[in-house]
Amino acid sequence: MRFLLIEDNAELSGSVAARLSLDGHAVDCAATLAEAEDCLGAASYDLILLDIMLPDGDGRDFLVRHRRAERETPVIVMTARSAVTDRVDALDTGADDYITKPFDFAELEARCRAVLRRRGGAAQTQRVFADIRFDPLAATLTIEGEIRDLRSREMRLMELFLSAQGRILSKEHLVDRLFSFSEPVSDNAIEVYVGRLRRKLSGSRAKIETVRGLGYRLTEG
Repeated sequence: MRFLLIEDNAELSGSVAARLSLDGHAVDCAATLAEAEDCLGAASYDLILLDIMLPDGDGRDFLVRHRRAERETPVIVMTARSAVTDRVDALDTGADDYITKPFDFAELEARCRAVLRRRGGAAQTQRVFADIRFDPLAATLTIEGEIRDLRSREMRLMELFLSAQGRILSKEHLVDRLFSFSEPVSDNAIEVYVGRLRRKLSGSRAKIETVRGLGYRLTEG
C-alpha cells in the first residue's frame, strides 16, 4: 500500500513513516499542504494520514477540498485536539477516522488496517484464493496446512495481486504501489519481489503469470 503522511513535525513524521515502512508500506511525507497537493498530483494513494495544524493552512480545509474533488482516498486525521467537538468536526468534514496525539504506533497501524478493510468492503482480514489462505496480520500464506512466512514487501505484493485477481498489473503500477518517492528503485526490483513471492507460492495452484510486455497477473493453475 502507498500512504501519504501530511505532518510538519519532522521527528514524528520520520517515526511514523519508518514504522509503516516496516510493514511494507510505501510512505511519502509532506510537511505542508502545498507539498501534499504536489504528491497527490504525481501519485495515487491508498490512505492519507493528515495533521490539522500545518504551516500553510488548516488540514480540515484540505479535507474539504479533497472530498469536493471527489477523491475517495480514505483519510485518518492525526491531531493533539482531543475534544469531542473536534473529533465530530473532523468526521463530519470527511475524515474516515481520527487519532489523538500522542498515540501508540500499534493503535495507528490497527486504525489504518480497519479503514482500509472498510474501504475494500472486507470485514475479514484473511483472503482465500485457489488453495491458499493469506493472512496479512500474521504475514503468512497457508498452503495445504503448511504455513509460509512472508516478508513485508512480499506481503504487500500478495495483497495487490489478490485485489486484482485475473487482471494484469504492470511493473509501473507495482512500483507505484510498493515504493515511495524517496526510495531508490532498481530496474529489476519488481522481478526480484515477484520471484520471491513465486517461491513462496511453490506447490500451490495459485500462479503469478508473466504477460510479456504488459506485466503480471494472479491466476489459478
